[in-house]
Amino acid sequence: MKAPTQSSPTRMGDGVEIESAPKPLVSRDDPAGNRLLAALSPADRALVRPNLEFVPLEVRQILERPGEPISHAHFVESGLVSMIGVNQTNHRIEVGMVGYEGVTGLGVVLGAERSTNEALVQSSGTALRISTLALREVMATSPTFTDTLLRYVHVFLVQANHTAVAAGCGKIHERLARGLLMWHDRVRDDQLSVTHDFLALLLGVQRPGVTVALHELEGEGLIRSTRNMVRILDRSGLQRAANGYYGGPEAAYDHLIGGALVRPRSYPM
Repeated sequence: MKAPTQSSPTRMGDGVEIESAPKPLVSRDDPAGNRLLAALSPADRALVRPNLEFVPLEVRQILERPGEPISHAHFVESGLVSMIGVNQTNHRIEVGMVGYEGVTGLGVVLGAERSTNEALVQSSGTALRISTLALREVMATSPTFTDTLLRYVHVFLVQANHTAVAAGCGKIHERLARGLLMWHDRVRDDQLSVTHDFLALLLGVQRPGVTVALHELEGEGLIRSTRNMVRILDRSGLQRAANGYYGGPEAAYDHLIGGALVRPRSYPM
């Protein structure tokens, strides 16, 4: 894999810049720990692999900002990235999630240069990033690689559509159940490190509404909640509590992309 020549600054949510030196991905024959990359043909994986860099994802790290150029796309291997819609008066709500099943930088895939949303890391993890220039070069070389990315864009739009339907029609506890299931899918851990502030952002409601919804799901024995943690106790029960607002985008992904159910990887330090 291509190693970066120097460390690059990463902007955090509070405006602080830290130096993070991306680690080159060690050479392996098996697919990466990202389900979208795992769904590629061996030829397409071989084509994209030299352009990937292993990078950590830190909580509150901002990968994209609205109106700013997209420098890299990130194939997430672990952790969770929230796509946040922001308007001119700084109202904010989550419009989609990206975990190990997907990639950020969808504007680049569609031919744009600037992001329309904020890409905010909500759960720490790792990613394989590719520069915008390299991504466009690989897309120009391989129609099948481009086709896979476009199918993922379609799946993400399905997710955004279902998010809008849930926000407009669902009760808060139903939307919370859906959000926790989606988080659980991507983090792949029953214990979710999540604050009430983020849950309020996810649902587009005030914190008291989140507290009431958490207590409702707790009362049904589906979760256990503390200040900064939610533990999933009954996933099947959560799916019933979501009342049909969960499952559509997930089925669309399986149908259009598929791919192996990859596991998180350990990298040498």
